[in-house]
Amino acid sequence: MSKEGKINLAGLLLFGKNPQQFKPIFTIQCVSVFGNEISSNQFRDKENPFSGNLKKLYNKTRSFITRNLRKVQVEDGFNSQPKLEIPIETIEELLVNALIHRDYFISSSIKVFIFDNRMEIVSPGKLPNSLTIDNVKIGTSVPRNPILFTNARFVIPFWGVGSGIPRAYENTPDLELINDPDRELFISVIKRPNQNDNQ
Repeated sequence: MSKEGKINLAGLLLFGKNPQQFKPIFTIQCVSVFGNEISSNQFRDKENPFSGNLKKLYNKTRSFITRNLRKVQVEDGFNSQPKLEIPIETIEELLVNALIHRDYFISSSIKVFIFDNRMEIVSPGKLPNSLTIDNVKIGTSVPRNPILFTNARFVIPFWGVGSGIPRAYENTPDLELINDPDRELFISVIKRPNQNDNQ
C-alpha cells in the first residue's frame, strides 16, 4: 500500500485478483511455432495473453512451456520417469527472473517463444544500473523492483539471494543471456537438444 492508502503496483501484482484491469499490458504472451523464426505463420500452440497476479502468471506460463517441450527418457528401464528436454529448474529460474526483474515502467508484455531449436524468454527492460551479463552469471543482483523482490517469495518460488541465474547455468551450461539496451530488452535463450540426440 502507498502512504495514501492506495494499493501500489507491487501489491496489485502480488495479491490482486485481476491486475490487468488496471495495467492491461502486464501479461505474458506465449507461442510455440513450427520452425526457428517468429515470422512463421504456423503455430503449434498459441493462447491469448496470460493475465492474473504473479502466482497465476507463473503457473500458467510454466504449464504452457512444459506441455510444449519434449519429454526424454534419461534412464534405462520401463518404469523410469522421463524428464523435460530443458531442465525444469532452468525454466523456473528464468521465468521467475523475468517476472521479478522486468521493467514495469515499460508498457510491454513478457514474451515466451518456443521454436524448433530453442526457447526464448523476452523481458522488457535492459539490465539496471551497472549490472552486466558477467555480473549476473556470478550471482550479483540489483533489484529493480524492491517491493516485489522482497515479497515475491510468499507467492512464487523465489528466494532473492542471487543464486537463480548461476543455478540455471549449472543446469543448462549453453544458456545464453542477451542484454539489449537499444531495444530495452533482456533475453534468455535456451537451446533445445536435437531430437536425434535423444534416440
